[in-house]
Formats: sequence, structure tokens, C-alpha cells
Amino acid sequence: MNKYLILEDGTTYPGTAFGDLGAQVAGELVFNTAMTGYQASLTDPSYLNQLLTFTNPLIGTYGIWPGQSQSKQVTAGAVIVRQLENEPGPTGQTLDAWLVDHHVPGIEGVDTRAIAMHLREDGTIKTLLVNQLVTPTEFTNLYSRLVGQQKLPARNAGATDPTANLTVALIDLGVKQGIIDNLVDCGCRVVVLPPSAAVAEVHELNPAGVLISNGPGDPLDYQAVLPLIRGLEHDYPLAGICLGHQLLALANGATTYRLPFGHRGANHPVTLLASQQTIMTSQNHGYAVDPTSLKKTGLKVTAVEGNDHTVEGLTLVGYPVISVQFHPEAGPGPNDARNFFSHFKQLMETGVAVNA
Repeated sequence: MNKYLILEDGTTYPGTAFGDLGAQVAGELVFNTAMTGYQASLTDPSYLNQLLTFTNPLIGTYGIWPGQSQSKQVTAGAVIVRQLENEPGPTGQTLDAWLVDHHVPGIEGVDTRAIAMHLREDGTIKTLLVNQLVTPTEFTNLYSRLVGQQKLPARNAGATDPTANLTVALIDLGVKQGIIDNLVDCGCRVVVLPPSAAVAEVHELNPAGVLISNGPGDPLDYQAVLPLIRGLEHDYPLAGICLGHQLLALANGATTYRLPFGHRGANHPVTLLASQQTIMTSQNHGYAVDPTSLKKTGLKVTAVEGNDHTVEGLTLVGYPVISVQFHPEAGPGPNDARNFFSHFKQLMETGVAVNA
């Protein structure tokens, strides 16, 4: 069955359908350069409703594995691959069958590296994945209709082991399961709260620390969360990851901006300024903190991206508050980034400011 990937600028990539053959979707077209981890990427809430292109030419080589999903649903709107390798995982489930179960369409047989080059030159773009060619006028109308049918995020709920020594109040903007798992491995009880939680609600928990999670979209769309961050950052050790990092910046008066095509992959070098150590990180974001806006905010840059020197880490001077733009729970080969969790635990145990 034919499928068509149609960009807003008229560029069209014909290919072969897989996954949910009847489904048609609209969203931002993005690309990921990781060689492995397609299951984790497709369930990462930060990819919510985006049309995800994998530049690695062979996807599906190891099927679907238990325990590798980062949320309860396939959050990506669609999957674009050069060649589908429809091999079964340990339970016999293939990528194709898994996508059918989650009602997510895919297209194979397209030049995914050409797509990546197009996005690098022209930036992230509105795109359709449909079963027939459309005119520019039809594109606009169909895009609006399909965007109105996009999936909503599935929120986590509840708490982990109540016997753990440290309680973390986790503000869930689209948290990955791996983040919760790493906090638990550090000896934390994780209580997941919605972004609508009130400051008083957090105070009632009397947590050892607060974590603002990752999540999808433009940080400016989360203005309602900023008073919560301001109401907590002076009272508890606080950490932010990805979107949480951006919101910490906004809450303290800094600004963010949209990257041309984002950082999405498992090979992004980040230099930790205090030690001058460079670590390899996994990233998934389309926005960044403007370093020129940090003056008079009390925020200090602690890490920068090795390729484009964007802000990758912050601390709030005088307080046990830290944030990172990358995903510290992911292991893109080395696991250096996971020191973030032990650092956060240390802050919760001592309450001492990072730069005291």
C-alpha cells in the first residue's frame, strides 16, 4: 500500500505503508540520529504527535522488548524509516505489529537522510503522512483537521516504594519511565504530581526534593507551571530535566528560543564547565535557553553543548537547584550523564547550594 509524506513546502516523499495502514496524521517532522533505541524514542513523551524520522537506515532489527518503553503509549504521531526490518522481539512482537496495536502509521522506502538534510537546511516543518497526494489548499485544510485529532499525553500517577528514605515530588509534564527508575535506584520514593499541582500540595508531602520533568512542545506554552516553580525553588532542593530545565529558566526571568531543527539523538557532546569533562548525551528537544537572557536572573550556566554551544545546564546561585537540557537517564553507550541523579540525591541529603 502506498503512503505519502508531504511537507508544507510541497516536498513529497512516496513510500510503502506499515503500522496502522488506514491512519493519517499531521504534525511537525523531526529526525533522530541514534543508531538504536527506537522503542524508547517512539514512547518518549517529548515526541508527542511529532512525525519521527530515523536516520539509521535499518529500523526494527530487534523487535519490541518488555521494559524498554518510556510511557504507556506510542507518543510519536508517525514513524518514517528507510528500511523496516520486521524482526520479532523476545515475546515475538515486531515493530510493525506493535504500531498496529497502538494505531500509529509508518512509511518505509524513503530517503531518511535526505529528509534530515532538508530539515537541517530549512528547519522543522509541518507535515502530513497520508494515503493520497494533496494540493496545497487541501494540505492546509487536512492539516488543521488532523491536528485536531492528535493524541493527548498519558499522565503517570501514584507513588513508588513508600519505605524509601527520600521523597521526591515529581511534577509530570511528560516524564519518561527511565527518570522514575533512576530516582528509585537512588533510594527515592517518587510521588508523581500533575503540572496543575498547587504549592500547598507539595508542602503537604514534605519532600526531600522536587523534580520538574521533561515533556513535549514549546516551554512558553507552560506559563501556568512557572508560579509553582517559583514557589518551590527557595524551599526545596530542585532539579529540572529538558523541558523542566527550560521552565526553570523562564521562572527566573530568562527567555527561550526555537532551535532550527532541534537536538534529537544519542551522540550529543556536553561539556560540564566545573570539571571541563565532556560527556556523551541523549537529547530530544526543539527549544533552548538564551544565554544572553541570564543576566540578573541568578542563574549560572553549568554545561554547554559541544556542537553549537547551547546552554545544557543551569544552577540557581545560592540554592540547591540544578537543571540539565539533556536526558540523564538515557545511556547512549557511556552512562556519565547519570551522575545527575546522584548529584540531586546529594543536594537532597545536604541541602547545600551547588556553589556555596
